[in-house]
Amino acid sequence: MYRVVTMYGTDEPWWFFDGWKEDIVSVDEFDDFYKALKCYKKEWLKMASKFKEYTSKEGLQTAFWQSGDEEWCEECVGYLQRYHSIALLEDWHALPLEKKRSGYSKKSAELPGRFCALRGEA
Repeated sequence: MYRVVTMYGTDEPWWFFDGWKEDIVSVDEFDDFYKALKCYKKEWLKMASKFKEYTSKEGLQTAFWQSGDEEWCEECVGYLQRYHSIALLEDWHALPLEKKRSGYSKKSAELPGRFCALRGEA
């Protein structure tokens, strides 16, 4: 089963931290990879028309953002960027190597810096 998942939260879609499914906004399910890919492309174009900043990975996972759309983190005592993200998943996991598409690896901007003691990142 393939799923095109849209999310909104402080983590990029390729991290899969505990609780990542809590950020899911919508899910479209498909039995056929190419139908899922078509849905992903359509959603990608829709989001790209709204957000000029993005980073897209070959594993068909993209984070879109707008500067200033941030959330306060008590543990970090700072703000974290929020992302509107999409991902094409196979059985709730990142796509296997043979289904990745190098042509989708692109970006319009560098990801904002992340400083979160909760995630152990700086």
